[in-house]
Amino acid sequence: MPINAHLPLPRKTLFRLRSILLIVMLAILALPLGGIYFFRIYENELVQQTELELISQSAVLAAAIRQFVRDKQQSDYGYIHFSPSLTSPPGFSPDGLHPANDFYTPVSPRVDLIDPILPPRPDARPSTQATDPLARQIGEYMAHIIQDTQQITLSGIRLLDMNGTVIAGREEVGLSLAHVPEVKEALQGHYASVIRQRLSDEPPPPLYSISRGANIRVFTAFPVTENGRLQGVIYLSRTPKNIIKHLYEERDKVFLATFILISLAVLLVLFVSSTISRPIRELLQQTERVREGEQREVEPLRNPVTREVAQLSDSFAGMSHALAERSDYIRRFATHVSHEFKTPLTAMQGALELLHDHLDSMPPERSAQFINNLLADTQRLKQLVNRLLELARADAMAPSNQTSTLPATIKALHNRYQERGLQLHCGELPTTLLAIAPDALEVVFTNLLDNSLQHGASHVSLYTGKRKGKLELRLHDNGEGISPANRDKIFTPFFTTKRNKGGTGLGLEIIASILKAYGGSICLGEAEQGAEFVLELPVET
Repeated sequence: MPINAHLPLPRKTLFRLRSILLIVMLAILALPLGGIYFFRIYENELVQQTELELISQSAVLAAAIRQFVRDKQQSDYGYIHFSPSLTSPPGFSPDGLHPANDFYTPVSPRVDLIDPILPPRPDARPSTQATDPLARQIGEYMAHIIQDTQQITLSGIRLLDMNGTVIAGREEVGLSLAHVPEVKEALQGHYASVIRQRLSDEPPPPLYSISRGANIRVFTAFPVTENGRLQGVIYLSRTPKNIIKHLYEERDKVFLATFILISLAVLLVLFVSSTISRPIRELLQQTERVREGEQREVEPLRNPVTREVAQLSDSFAGMSHALAERSDYIRRFATHVSHEFKTPLTAMQGALELLHDHLDSMPPERSAQFINNLLADTQRLKQLVNRLLELARADAMAPSNQTSTLPATIKALHNRYQERGLQLHCGELPTTLLAIAPDALEVVFTNLLDNSLQHGASHVSLYTGKRKGKLELRLHDNGEGISPANRDKIFTPFFTTKRNKGGTGLGLEIIASILKAYGGSICLGEAEQGAEFVLELPVET
């Protein structure tokens, strides 16, 4: 019985399952990496914010110093003069950052956590130069201002004169810091900032180990200049705000970010569920309905999303369709078998009962007739059993790698059927290799030629051609032909009009099963006289 292929439904562009899993894995990997990247950027922002605060404090303290010097009106103070051509590009301010004619000369933060962190600041050294009296007055004047500022800003403040000697601050007054790199640069009239390791008497909490900014201190050296002359250096330092503490202070925003990350994770789960779990679950539900008898066969998924699930869906649907067709075929076949066996068995039972009851009184010729009927029925049952075995072998036939040719097969059958009164007219046959075993091809022709003999044919003509990459073979006999009423029944198992001549109605079914196993087919052709069958035989590639 031919089984039609279950065609898959047209679908949109499908993704590969490995592409879906790759996207999910990359997204899962990106979440912690993105968190770390955000953590580092945010921590760096805190460090630069600390430097910006120190710059602001330095600017205010520098303005106070300049105003103090103006008030003193000391024009004989030994300022150091820097030539713009030596210390900065032409037309720029002494710090080399801004045009000299600009009213606004902002200083931008320069430190970055990606830069190397310097070791702790070197200790101050004894000064080798005497402190200028005016510088000493500036230090005394600024000492109270610095103290009040430190109470609020918590910054370390050192006020240095033009030689790098500390003239104001809580510690190291009178000592020199001119050897410190950032101070040395500021003494040249340029703003400088660095990040140094922070020395602490107490070990930091374990949680702080994830932060690079927990054990550092930002140092800035801000030159106090006026009219191109250096008046001193403001040397500030401060530990950046710890990111852990800062995140705690901003816990509302942290909770919002956490909620967003959790939402992204949930979306990933839903994405995986909709692209992988949902189609598989729908497929399993269909199989359960088929098993419970609520659904006849599995249908292809309309939206499988991935190619692999689409292939799985088509495979399930094809298998389910084949099983459903096979089940229908077995049910119909069982009905036909029971009918074919029931008829001779009933006749045999009736004949045996008559012989059992009336054998003594029955005329010899009458009893011989019953015995002959019994022998005929048993012979028919034997033929049915043999043909059923042939059909079972044809249904279970697995395609082999053997090949055959039409000329060799027809030549082997020509003499055999010529003796039985059937002539084969085929002309020149193609020598194309056929992808079907020789014995299987011989069984196909034997059944067709036997059918022609049963229907009174005396010759059979063979015509060949090519169609869709297969060899098309047309067998036309001059027998009784097939009536229009029987054209739709001839491929039905056990259907025969020559039952009295030993026909079983299984020949065409055997042929169809063999050809199907090798990828071929058989159908009834159109013929005005006799019968014509059209075979499509697979060609060896």
